Amino acid sequence: MEIDKATLQEMRDRQEILACITRYCRGVDRLDREILASAYHHDAIEDHGFYVGPVSGFINWVIDLHSTHQEKTQHFIANHFCEIDGDVDHAETYFLFRCINRQAPYRSTASGRYIDRFEKRDGRWAVAVRVCVSDILDGVWEAGSDPGRQFALDGARDKSDPSYMRPLVVDRTRFTV
Repeated sequence: MEIDKATLQEMRDRQEILACITRYCRGVDRLDREILASAYHHDAIEDHGFYVGPVSGFINWVIDLHSTHQEKTQHFIANHFCEIDGDVDHAETYFLFRCINRQAPYRSTASGRYIDRFEKRDGRWAVAVRVCVSDILDGVWEAGSDPGRQFALDGARDKSDPSYMRPLVVDRTRFTV
């Protein structure tokens, strides 16, 4: 059975998008700025709740956060959904985050979703806009114990969830920088 060019290109695009998401996770867990930056376009916007703004500042923020507060981190990728339309993709990727903290409580977990708008520019897929939604947090992250939680977007179990937003955008009034 022969695969037509359009199907082959879509398969390639999907694999490149998933590889970009795993590069992001590897970059954060290894505190590797270069790998982390390779997951984004230079002008990308990141909404990570605590940090909302240009990706250049996010990279510094996330590496400082994890190197200061954690001894080890692990980001696991699970369900991944892509909607490719030409050179734009809207994706929803579930994650599980585990870490060993430098101070008590020594272990934390969180799970949620990366809601992304990917763009293919000059033949390269990368994140143009990301919204990180933390859906389930362990007891360490309970209300009041996490000073940045009030900034995070909440997910919804209906079409008001950020994963349905087309095109995905970040409200610039939410910028924290």
